[in-house]
Amino acid sequence: MDVVIIGGGAAGLKAASRIRRKDAEANITVVEAGKYVSLGRCGLPYYVGGLVHEVDNLRETTYGAVRDESYFKRLKNIDVLTLTKAVEIDRDRKAVKIVRDGSEDELNYDYLVVATGSRPVRPPIEGIDAEGVVTLTDAEDAEKIIEMWEEGAERAVVIGAGFIGLESAEALKNLDMDVTVIEMMDRVAPAMLDRDIAVLVENHLNEKGVKVLTNTRVEKILTENEKVSAVVANGKEFPADIVIVATGIKPNTELAEKAGLKIGETGAIWVNEFMQTSDENIYAGGDCVETTCLVTKKKIIAPFGDVANKQGRVIGENITGGRLKFPGVYGTAVFKIFEFTVASAGVNEQQAENAGIDYMSVIAPGPDRAHYYPGARYIRMKIIVERGTWRVIGAQAAGMGEVAKRIDVLSTAIQAGMTIDQLSNLDLAYAPPYSPALDPVITAANVAMNKRDGLFEGVTAFELKERISDENIVILDVRSEEEFRSKRIESDKVIHIPILELRERLDELPRDKEIIVVCQLGLRSFEAARILKGAGFENVKLLEGGMAFWF
Repeated sequence: MDVVIIGGGAAGLKAASRIRRKDAEANITVVEAGKYVSLGRCGLPYYVGGLVHEVDNLRETTYGAVRDESYFKRLKNIDVLTLTKAVEIDRDRKAVKIVRDGSEDELNYDYLVVATGSRPVRPPIEGIDAEGVVTLTDAEDAEKIIEMWEEGAERAVVIGAGFIGLESAEALKNLDMDVTVIEMMDRVAPAMLDRDIAVLVENHLNEKGVKVLTNTRVEKILTENEKVSAVVANGKEFPADIVIVATGIKPNTELAEKAGLKIGETGAIWVNEFMQTSDENIYAGGDCVETTCLVTKKKIIAPFGDVANKQGRVIGENITGGRLKFPGVYGTAVFKIFEFTVASAGVNEQQAENAGIDYMSVIAPGPDRAHYYPGARYIRMKIIVERGTWRVIGAQAAGMGEVAKRIDVLSTAIQAGMTIDQLSNLDLAYAPPYSPALDPVITAANVAMNKRDGLFEGVTAFELKERISDENIVILDVRSEEEFRSKRIESDKVIHIPILELRERLDELPRDKEIIVVCQLGLRSFEAARILKGAGFENVKLLEGGMAFWF
């Protein structure tokens, strides 16, 4: 059996490795247009920022072997051809035309795998082709950025505040550069986060000295002597020695289109659940294919390394006689910005709205372990629930504490179709060094159940800011005196009554106005709201997430 794989990234080489493990006799050839194969591109920002010292560290095994051409030949008997471009697929003859060192050749196949990946989008901005304007999607980009920094670059502008943009911003700041991030949407990581979580990320970036500009459109890039000198956005100039463009990716489908393979509604290659294209002898996986969001059932592109690896395994299994399926994704993702971990799973509010899902959301901050245990850190969590079924369909979290394991639990709950009632009874491990007695996941589920059952009405920080001048509201802050002095909502509508004094001081509160209760995390606000309701106050709400979400 002859197998040709176009693309030496995660999907292609995972497929190749799986084929070899199941078929010792198969002839496997991998064609890669670039210099490096099996490069962990997700690690490039850490290479730029100095946390990873060599490019080859990003393609090492756990035991230190570099996954280069020699590695794949010696260990797996897989032929890897780097700096080799596949230029045409002849489906009738089952052949791939390649160009290497200026010479044309041909590879015959019984099965072909298209794993051509994606390329960065370069928006039509004047000056975008100037020297010093780069992306951060391959090793050459990373090496160019380091070279410019070593030559004296001090100011950087990052266009786009998605994963790559934000991680690039941290890497450049770690080089002591002056960094500005410009995002045209109203928040960072807009495809992943809602505003209430995104604003926490923006605040953390600002605290670390990274300037973040949202709702800002880049108009042009200025140059001096053909080198970038500044970025113009919303009519203002931002000096720059380096500009990183991180405005998204586009699947590399040209080869597939030219071969007449079916292209999906997203513009990526169409595949079935077995990762077969419209030609049963051609499989495809990774960034170049579309998949299904299993919450909304809509077709999407999921350009993540873990997805590519899973798809590659399915491809390798099926080429060797298996019938594995890849059903789709739930959009689980995590990234780190300085000390801040940010994660999500399922859909955000905008995606739920676009899919016509009637939903309810709650936010619930809390410590990642027993609050008295040394090293406890706070995390802010949000869950999105489908009304009626009360299934969890989305989750987001951010903070300096242990976020990743919580999002993994919530991702599993979303995949299992769990309701908030089931989530609240999960049997999670508890010990003070690892979790409070009620894990933040369970606390969030309990908050959602309280909201569903009408035990409280909430307002967000955004809503309260918009209503701060409303003469018909009173803001009741029930925190301690020390907390109140350290950070407060600046308004003459604030009445401060510590929670332990509330029952004795109810007569200080007006009964003809809406009372919005505020505390640090939300628990005391809930207690206070129940006290007020029990005492006959009719119009009571609380600030969801408390001062932990105030900005």
